[in-house]
Amino acid sequence: MKFTLSWLKRHLETDASVEEIAETLTDLGLEVEGVENPAERLGAFRLGKVLAAEKHPDADKLKVCRVATAEGETQIICGAPNAREGITVVVASPGTYVPGIDTTIQVGKIRGIESHGMMCSEREMELSDEHSGIIELPSGEVGERFTDWLAQNAPEKIDPVIEIAITPNRGDALGVHGIARDLAARGLGTLKPGTVDPVPGSFPCPIGVTIDEDARDGCPVFYGRVIRGVTNGPSPDWLKAQLKAVGLRPISFLVDVTNFFTFDRNRPLHVFDADKVAGNLRIHAAQGGETLVGLDDKTYVFEPGMTVISDDTGVESIGGVMGGAETGVTEETVNVFVEAAYFDPIRTALTGRALKINSDARYRFERGIDPAWTPHGLEAATRMILEHAGGEPSEVMVAGAIPEETRAFRLDTDRVQSLVGMDIPAETQRATLESLGFVLDGDIAQVPSWRSDVMGEADLVEEVARIASLTRLEGRPLKRLDPGVPRPILSPLQRRERAGRRTAAALGYNECVTYSFIDQAAAQLFGGGDDASMLANPISSEMSHMRPALLPGLLQAAARNQARGFADLALFELGSAFHGGEPGEQHLLLSGIRVGRTGPKDVHGAARAVDLYDVKADAEALLAAMGAPAKMQIRRDAAGWWHPGRSGVLCLGPKKVLGVFGEIHPKVLRALDVKGPAVGFTLWPAEIPEPKKSTTTRAALLLNDLQPVERDFAFVVDADVQALDLVNAAAGADKALIEEVRVFDEFIGGSLGEGRKSLAITVRLQPQGKSLTEAEIEAVGARIVEKVSKATGGTLRG
Repeated sequence: MKFTLSWLKRHLETDASVEEIAETLTDLGLEVEGVENPAERLGAFRLGKVLAAEKHPDADKLKVCRVATAEGETQIICGAPNAREGITVVVASPGTYVPGIDTTIQVGKIRGIESHGMMCSEREMELSDEHSGIIELPSGEVGERFTDWLAQNAPEKIDPVIEIAITPNRGDALGVHGIARDLAARGLGTLKPGTVDPVPGSFPCPIGVTIDEDARDGCPVFYGRVIRGVTNGPSPDWLKAQLKAVGLRPISFLVDVTNFFTFDRNRPLHVFDADKVAGNLRIHAAQGGETLVGLDDKTYVFEPGMTVISDDTGVESIGGVMGGAETGVTEETVNVFVEAAYFDPIRTALTGRALKINSDARYRFERGIDPAWTPHGLEAATRMILEHAGGEPSEVMVAGAIPEETRAFRLDTDRVQSLVGMDIPAETQRATLESLGFVLDGDIAQVPSWRSDVMGEADLVEEVARIASLTRLEGRPLKRLDPGVPRPILSPLQRRERAGRRTAAALGYNECVTYSFIDQAAAQLFGGGDDASMLANPISSEMSHMRPALLPGLLQAAARNQARGFADLALFELGSAFHGGEPGEQHLLLSGIRVGRTGPKDVHGAARAVDLYDVKADAEALLAAMGAPAKMQIRRDAAGWWHPGRSGVLCLGPKKVLGVFGEIHPKVLRALDVKGPAVGFTLWPAEIPEPKKSTTTRAALLLNDLQPVERDFAFVVDADVQALDLVNAAAGADKALIEEVRVFDEFIGGSLGEGRKSLAITVRLQPQGKSLTEAEIEAVGARIVEKVSKATGGTLRG
């Protein structure tokens, strides 16, 4: 929405500067997108007087002029036919930028004679298209600023143009009068009355109008009158200047009047050439298939239900969108039919969208105009036409009735504090609403007809706060209900999620957020892809199923990065995976992958291929950060998408699984186009048991000054015996003394025979209270051999 400062002052009595107005508009919610002030680009131009003008000795069309300027008498070469002695001109001195020709004036020679400046035309200064000669001023003193002269003699030439952004709910701000109302409510001036006295008609309207029953929703009311004997010619200069300033091309006075009120009062109008209307007008819903050549000379075909206006020969206008060329006014028009109607916003928007017409009328009707001002709009247009084009008006013809949209809401002055947090006196709130056009009866505020966006009590609060300025809003802490330290607001699982994210990032992983939907083939690789997890309306074939795990998304992200040349990756994600399609059939996972090679910060300073021990260490560090017990078991029964011999399951007992780590199966990598090696882990944060005691304080530090004792054992067992079973059996021989059991060697084959192997372990004993005697150590060793033999069938290797 564009308007000029002078246009605004037709509705607002104010002395505020353009800068102050622009700042206030933005603060009111009418964001200023730009201000174009011609005076800024013309500030360097000064008045001068031609003292003499002689023919250039080497050019017939050039003159050598002596000009009195602000810097003194100077010489300027000029080719304008009206350059002559005694005229007052506008001078651009050397160094002045001339916008119309995009040039900075310099001292130069023209046909051997120096020229120290330029005398300008209106087009060169972007004041108009006039370029037949240089500007001749009827008055002015040498050295006077040209902008000062314009401000006194032709202010419309330097009228600032303000452009604001209009949100869809503020249709009332699509008229300059509505903008002025907001500024007046803020206190930036006084709103001028916008009342219009009716123009009495001198004869009955010769054109009748009816509204069909099927069109009453689309056009509830229609006002019109004939004005005969008008003279349609060019608009007055002030009107053409206003329209040009907002980007409209003046056409003829009768058309320009409708465009003027469209911007002035947000009141679209239309004018028919009354002599071209056959019979009466009828507003009705299109049957479908009718055609019309619009004012833009394009042919439109109507769909059923569109609101149209027809005469006896057919459709002549598209209701609320555009008129037809057949009945459009021309310079020969002497009898005009002026229309002011109200068209439904939804029906207008649908019609304009279907026909692909973006007109100023449609833009305003679909955002909501003031239905109550419909008859006043007709009267205002009638007065302007009579004043400038003459003519004799008929009586007003009315079809339908103005739609009743009265709304009233209770004004609770305390809600400003509760909803917005601003302290505004009750009387100020009431005065604010009244200045915006609301009518107050006690605590009930009746909404004005032009504010279709106000739909409840909260909207009243918004209006009060908006006019008071939300920049006055001060931040205040919420009142604390209980004194002292507040109780924690994060659940244990939320704290684990935060710890997991921070630890994974500290381990060098980059966090990903992948889609919860993946393709069926990828889902089947990870145990999903069944009908229960299939989407009924997938976005695409690549997003047909809910993900059964986080690894597919991470591996697909790795493949995309590898395709772009990034081969070494560490990615993680924390989110939900789905084991069904019903609510609640989901579980929280934390997964990560490492692909390619480690970085140069390896222990030995050289890169190497990632392996399962990298992700084993990462998984254990993450579980420890999320509060998992330090001692966990590792099983070998990982799912099928893990490498069967290079993966492990982290668990607490046979049923409590906390995570899994290892190499990704090669067939999975091939299916997802990932270049290996690739290792990863998946953790179940929700499965981590809650600590039996508070973790807000650290456990007591236990120091032992007794020397620990280590003993080595080698057991011969069957080849299918897992080392974990042997370690657990040895650790259970004496839980009080045995601090650690670890495997340090495995031997297969040789003298042991087929199907047998040797596992060597180190058992660390930590004495408690006193040193261990040799007999006590031997007793513990015997119990270890007994436990291992019973659990695995193993025997000490000789």
